[in-house]
Amino acid sequence: MHDPAPNEQSHLPASTVLISIFGFWLFYALVVTLRAMVMDFPLQDQLAQRRIFVIAAGMVVTIIVWQILKLADRRPLWQRITLAAAVCVPAALVIAHANYYIFNIYDQETLLDIERIRKRTGFQPSFWVEIVEVAISRYFFLIAWSSLYLALGYAHSVRFAERRAAAFERAAQLSELRALRYQLNPHFLFNTLNSLSALVMTGRQAEAESMILNLADFYRNSLTSDPSGDIPLADEFEVQRLYLEIEKVRFPSRLTTKLDLPDELSRLAVPGLILQPLVENAVKHGVAKSSNPVNISLSAKAENGQLVVTVENDGPAPKQPNANGIGQSNVKDRLFARYGAKASAHLAPRSEGGYRASLSFPLVNHG
Repeated sequence: MHDPAPNEQSHLPASTVLISIFGFWLFYALVVTLRAMVMDFPLQDQLAQRRIFVIAAGMVVTIIVWQILKLADRRPLWQRITLAAAVCVPAALVIAHANYYIFNIYDQETLLDIERIRKRTGFQPSFWVEIVEVAISRYFFLIAWSSLYLALGYAHSVRFAERRAAAFERAAQLSELRALRYQLNPHFLFNTLNSLSALVMTGRQAEAESMILNLADFYRNSLTSDPSGDIPLADEFEVQRLYLEIEKVRFPSRLTTKLDLPDELSRLAVPGLILQPLVENAVKHGVAKSSNPVNISLSAKAENGQLVVTVENDGPAPKQPNANGIGQSNVKDRLFARYGAKASAHLAPRSEGGYRASLSFPLVNHG
């Protein structure tokens, strides 16, 4: 969606205004011509030619009115209405004088025929009577156009405000997503470094080297991607595999893992690191607090038009209902910020023991 430019709200597009001016005067020309035809005025060709000059002058005057009204586009509406009412007075008089000149002074030879028609019909107003009469009719014509201009300007301002509000909302959403994305558990890094230190001190160089490589890959994948963007599900599974490989060094005899990702789902899009807090909780509450082997499994499936990704473990479930509170809140907040009601999270202890967290996303291919 296009973000509004800083000065976009100042003025209506010139093309819109010019079309409205042309349309108003074209409508006026059609009405006057039809009236002349219905009343069967003679010399209609001559009158039509002169009418074109008057209409052209009216368009020029209306464009000048527009330029004056445009100066007040940021003023309160009542001031713009007052300005329009005032500006249309001299504008109407100018058009009235142009009309008088074209139909009473210009090209005297042709005017003789028009004068004979006027004498026959008894229509011979004085200069000021004709000026005032035409000026009044053109005044209301210009007021009608000015009302349209103000209405179009108001609608334009409303649309701009809506676009700006949407842009602000989008920016706030992106900021929220970035903040939530960067809420990675700092204890993970501290525990990993402690484990790495222990490996080095006990001479387990190969395991330390493998752990360093996995740690580098994990942080490269987790910190270099766009915090507010989506990644393929296969990449998310790979990041979690690296994380679990690192944790296996801490719990070599207690942690086993299983990742089940069907090939046809590997390119589906999910928010980056959306599974990280769930996998961390599985290690923290399921593995770290158990003396028995614990299996952590990640699986994905398509169900009822949604992508369902599940993280579960068969270790001890948290004793307190809100023990996973921070991680769960992070995941739920990110889902809501990204998808609204189109995504959901179901997190609860398993009846057979352990804990299950299932996330449901819209089925969208990445890229």
